[in-house]
Amino acid sequence: MTSLPVAENWRLHLVLSNGRLALGLGILCLWLLLALLAPWTAPFDPLEHNIELRLSAPNFTHLFGTDNFGRDVLSRVIWGARVDLQLSLLGVILPFLIGTSIGALAGYIGGGVDTLCMRVTDIILAFPFLVLMLAIMVLIGPGLGSFYIAIALVGWVSYARLTRSQILVLKNSDFALAARSLGYSHVRILFRHLLPNALFSSIVFFMSDAVLILLNGAAVSYLGLGVQPPTAEWGTMIAEGQSLITSAWWICTFPGLAIVSLAMGFSLMADGIAEILGERS
Repeated sequence: MTSLPVAENWRLHLVLSNGRLALGLGILCLWLLLALLAPWTAPFDPLEHNIELRLSAPNFTHLFGTDNFGRDVLSRVIWGARVDLQLSLLGVILPFLIGTSIGALAGYIGGGVDTLCMRVTDIILAFPFLVLMLAIMVLIGPGLGSFYIAIALVGWVSYARLTRSQILVLKNSDFALAARSLGYSHVRILFRHLLPNALFSSIVFFMSDAVLILLNGAAVSYLGLGVQPPTAEWGTMIAEGQSLITSAWWICTFPGLAIVSLAMGFSLMADGIAEILGERS
């Protein structure tokens, strides 16, 4: 029997030895698997109407019940995982890339560039995150595209501040001075030596930020600015079932539990990564 290489064994042991990281990764992988296999794991068509079965309580045929259009809630939760995972994962990548790039350049170059970048971040941070994002989406129009644009325009500032603070410390370190003395270019020093060492805090925040993006994505869909009906999305499902909470509690309860479980998975992964990086530092 062949064994894994030493490096792969070490990484696997590192993940499995951290309970929070392993549990969070397990929750995320479970939702990813359900989302990828939605055509086979969902028992019914999430858009199929059946007025005769409307507002059916959870039973052996419809485990999560049906909504006010007779659609199977379990199937809509599974298909909704595709949209909400896309919102939380893709929605956090753009701010991460933009923010780390701006923060790295501002911290390394300094001077007027640094001052300008930090003043822009101060202006954006002066407004509540969700309010500013909603204002941008109202101007652009509802939909996934406007959500990603709003998140990119608002969410990069935290990554920029984190990366800038790390670069300011690292650019005066011994290995950075040695790289300069060897005649390395500024681009090589910044992106091959400084930035990889400055990303630890941003990586931890990346996982925590995925929770915020997930909740904001559900919130804007709840308000009618995000994913539009009849597409299955957890925030939209909660909005559709809020008026029936006393008579058909299952319509919004199960999507709400799905949001909580996925958010918990991201939070546990963030805690586990923070513990591992803290032990290595």
